[in-house]
Amino acid sequence: MAHPFVHVELNTHDLARAKEFYSGLFGWKLQDVPMQLTGGTYTMIDVGGGTGGGMMSSKSSEPSHWLAYAGVEDIAASTKRATELGAKVFMDVTQVGEFGLMSIITDPTGAKLALWQAKPH
Repeated sequence: MAHPFVHVELNTHDLARAKEFYSGLFGWKLQDVPMQLTGGTYTMIDVGGGTGGGMMSSKSSEPSHWLAYAGVEDIAASTKRATELGAKVFMDVTQVGEFGLMSIITDPTGAKLALWQAKPH
């Protein structure tokens, strides 16, 4: 499938409660890792198979929410194409450590979607 969902991420105002809830509900394996850019903690989600994700504390006034990441081959071109189709850029292309590049767009209906370009291994 072209441009599959490659990661899902929970931005929450109560990370401890979210970790307790989702690990209890689904048995997800959670691993805390330091975030290089912000100095905070990112919780990796291992679902055992399929698309995994992460959880992090949100500092925004937005309610807690899940954000899906779609894999792309050229993040700059995909972000530009999204704007040509009516999206607004919520977060422009940003490097995420040594892992890859991301941007976040808001589609013409108001929904947010993250675009992800993994760094070649």
